[in-house]
Amino acid sequence: MNPHTADIIDDCLQASLSGARHFGQIVAELAAAGVESYFADYRARRTTYYAGPAQRTLALPAPAVDIPARFDAGALVDAIRGAQRGEVLYPEFMARSMAAGCVGYMVWIGGRHVVYMGRDGQTHIERFPS
Repeated sequence: MNPHTADIIDDCLQASLSGARHFGQIVAELAAAGVESYFADYRARRTTYYAGPAQRTLALPAPAVDIPARFDAGALVDAIRGAQRGEVLYPEFMARSMAAGCVGYMVWIGGRHVVYMGRDGQTHIERFPS
């Protein structure tokens, strides 16, 4: 991965974790840097970014939340909507989505959607707002 793209990825993760930038801003910056998708793995506590054949994996300091076996799509959607309105920043979003049974999610930047996953393979697909 080229150093410029790696620097943008690092900056975007830190901005997310600090609540300095919202999801839409982060996705726009990653897309401009050539990132096609990324996977946030709550259980492994890491996020892997994919730009063509290159990848970059960074530690994800997710909150200490026990992820229940039950996938609560309604609670997850509430967290997503709060984030979309700018009321829920990433640290709180992680805690709320984990408490809803989400073990991680895959962001498909070009496909404009996110796939959230539960422990038993349950999924919720969220399309990017227009």
